[in-house]
Amino acid sequence: MAKRLNNESTVGAVLQQIIQTNKLQPGMDQIDVKEAWRQLMGNGVNTYTKNVVLKGSTLYVELGSSVLRDELSHGKSKIIKMINEELRRDVVKDVVLR
Repeated sequence: MAKRLNNESTVGAVLQQIIQTNKLQPGMDQIDVKEAWRQLMGNGVNTYTKNVVLKGSTLYVELGSSVLRDELSHGKSKIIKMINEELRRDVVKDVVLR
C-alpha cells in the first residue's frame, strides 16, 4: 500500500511520487526525449526523421536522408548536450544515427 502524502503536497510532487513508486521514469524519458528532438531539430530535420527511440541512455534516430545523417554525425556531442539541457538532467549519453 502506498504511503499517504500530507494534504499540502503540490500536484507536481504527487505526480513525481507516482512516477517513482510505479517505476515509470524510463517511459517518461522516452516521451520527453522524442519531444525534445522534435522541438530542438526543427522542421527541416523532422521531415527526414523516421523514428526516435531511447534505449537505456542511448538515443537511436532513424533518418531518411544519408546526407543529413552524415551532417548530424559531426555534431553528436552538441545534440547530446542540447537534449540534456532541454530535459534539465543527463538522460542521453550517446546518439546512434541510422
